[in-house]
Amino acid sequence: MLLLIDAGNTRVKWAVVPSGERNREALGRWKEAGRVEHAQVQTLADAWRAHTIRHVLISNVAGQAMRDALERALLGACGVRPVPVEWFASVPALGGIRNQYRNPAQLGCDRFASAIGAHALFPATPLVVATCGTATTVDAVSADGIFLGGMILPGLGLMANSLAKNTAQLPQVAEHLDIAEPFADHTDAAIVSGCLAAQAGAIERAVAAHARHGGEVQCVLSGGAAELIAPHLRVAHTRVDNLVLIGLHKAAMNT
Repeated sequence: MLLLIDAGNTRVKWAVVPSGERNREALGRWKEAGRVEHAQVQTLADAWRAHTIRHVLISNVAGQAMRDALERALLGACGVRPVPVEWFASVPALGGIRNQYRNPAQLGCDRFASAIGAHALFPATPLVVATCGTATTVDAVSADGIFLGGMILPGLGLMANSLAKNTAQLPQVAEHLDIAEPFADHTDAAIVSGCLAAQAGAIERAVAAHARHGGEVQCVLSGGAAELIAPHLRVAHTRVDNLVLIGLHKAAMNT
């Protein structure tokens, strides 16, 4: 079995897939999958122990402490049996994507994996890949798989909480408030409405900019806050869960 791990800034997501799966239809079809908060990483050993893991591919943007915690969890799952562990990193080309970052290695490995996954699901299509998590990243991919670049902004929760924390007498804001109208009649909703408008506006702006050069653009929306942002988008979009894991799976098929 191949174990795929996406260690993000808030959660760790994982999936187990048969090692021999090489066709496009297998992407996103896991034998088993799950997610935990950072504090529960050590509980993953029990879930992984149920599988005969032959290889591990990990995207980690949560730093050295998370790397150490994942290594301990893998040791608990696999014991002394040696299992190859590969730490996914951005490279100039992989999985159908050519990385045009000025320094290809500087591109976040999660963004690179998401681009690979989106291009695999929507081949020969200009893409805007918007991942809405702790941070929101909005990246452009050409129809022939060139990663053109992107933008990074604070995620919905971070944006709202920062505003509430750093502005006098504004309350802490629950990011799950239901916002039906753009002009709110109380402060909590006004903060959330403004933050949603900023998130949606960045994505819409990226789609419009990419469309001027790439033709009709497919917007792919992923991440924990995608459900909250999606209703406020005025551009057509497709929700895809676990896009980083899909990209890791596609990358594994090409190695």
